[in-house]
Amino acid sequence: MSFRCRVSFALLLMACFSPLFGSSLNAATKEKTNILFLFTDDQRADTIHALGNPLIKTPHLDQLVRSGFVFNNAYCLGSNSGAVCVCSRNMLLSGRTYFRWTGRYASADKPNFPDSMKDAGYYTYHHGKQGNTAALIHKKFDTTKYVNDQQARLLGQPGQEIVNDAIQFLKTRKEDQPFFMYLAFACPHDPRVADQEYMDLYQRESIPLPANYLPLHPFNNGEQVVRDELLAGFPRTKSEIRKHLHDYYADITGLDGHIGRLLTALKESGEYDNTIIIFSSDHGLAVGSHGLMGKQSLYEHSMKSPLIFSGPGIPQGQSDALVYLYDIFPTVCEMVGTQVPQGLDSQSMWPVITGEQKQTRETLCTAYKDVQRSARDGRWKLITYPQINKTQLFDLQDDPAETRNLFGNPDYQQQADHLLTALKTWQKEVGDTDALSSTHPQDPTFKAPTAEELKELQQRWQPKKKKKHAVNTGDK
Repeated sequence: MSFRCRVSFALLLMACFSPLFGSSLNAATKEKTNILFLFTDDQRADTIHALGNPLIKTPHLDQLVRSGFVFNNAYCLGSNSGAVCVCSRNMLLSGRTYFRWTGRYASADKPNFPDSMKDAGYYTYHHGKQGNTAALIHKKFDTTKYVNDQQARLLGQPGQEIVNDAIQFLKTRKEDQPFFMYLAFACPHDPRVADQEYMDLYQRESIPLPANYLPLHPFNNGEQVVRDELLAGFPRTKSEIRKHLHDYYADITGLDGHIGRLLTALKESGEYDNTIIIFSSDHGLAVGSHGLMGKQSLYEHSMKSPLIFSGPGIPQGQSDALVYLYDIFPTVCEMVGTQVPQGLDSQSMWPVITGEQKQTRETLCTAYKDVQRSARDGRWKLITYPQINKTQLFDLQDDPAETRNLFGNPDYQQQADHLLTALKTWQKEVGDTDALSSTHPQDPTFKAPTAEELKELQQRWQPKKKKKHAVNTGDK
């Protein structure tokens, strides 16, 4: 090929792909792209078949993975309470860390996700879990609905009402206005009861335990008698954890089925090829990992979430860039060509999706109340427990399950010092004033509740089923 031909070919490629590189999607099309944002509750990053879980069945999420762009290191920043979903969803919609807030929720008077989408010309629609995630920002949507579908979930229909309503919206909406639809599902949060067909897909006894399964967490992490941790006995037996995993997987597969119904309806509406689909979850869940059940820790299983972008103009691929869930807000703004508001803590991932940048930050930090802090880079991760003056250091490349604590080993002192410095710098940047050590540390020994104490605590928290129904409890 001659030089002139090579130049002409290069210019042709640039012309073809210029809508992706350094531009928004809407700038390259005559009509604005719809946004469908699917956001689940308590779904670990490793619960999608196409992303490496050979056991779980998620055919419709697999479709999004194969056609879209996946972030392998997407994290919830943390929480100031045991209700991690509250902080995660409020940070998502505000683009700011919870350290900026003056109360439990992010202020609706500051720049926020729904207002930015309205400014870009979108009709904004929200339908999601009720519980403790109601926030003033939700009122900013043109349509906002809450669903208390606990009984529906107990009857084996996770996500059914939200999807039914979304399908009806697709049939009746104004076709001359693009939509931004945010569906905040309440599952696979407990109580978990999937439809019988999904329960039957998994054999409880054959479900492998997590690589980091432990009967008990080896020390007091500061939050081990919170509600989520009372869902299983102390110690956690292998049989009990397998039952929880059985129900967890079945619930996710059931929700995947409803997502499939929604995708079919989107195709029938004629909008599928003009809709960007984003899938993620507010945080992960332990489900037996490290002897824990909930999300009130900074281990990978609890803070990492799946994150997928799929649709017109989105390249197929994956990235190991370190990102937060609340980065979705400025990313979508840049993606659709509207101004990213000033004063956000979050950063757009769009340059990573388009290939302009490999990453947007060198290190990523997380926090849980005043009892845990963490920092990680591309390979190493440090977790500190200020109340008991304990620190962990993990090599995520060789030990992704975080089972071998290398802190205190002089061979890795440099890595620990680097991450501790990064953590202190981040604290100053976001206004985190909590100390990283204590002059009067607490006893690091975890004293598990007795069987009688556990029963009393569980009765305070767990919902009662209104009627019996035919479900598989996992006993085969």
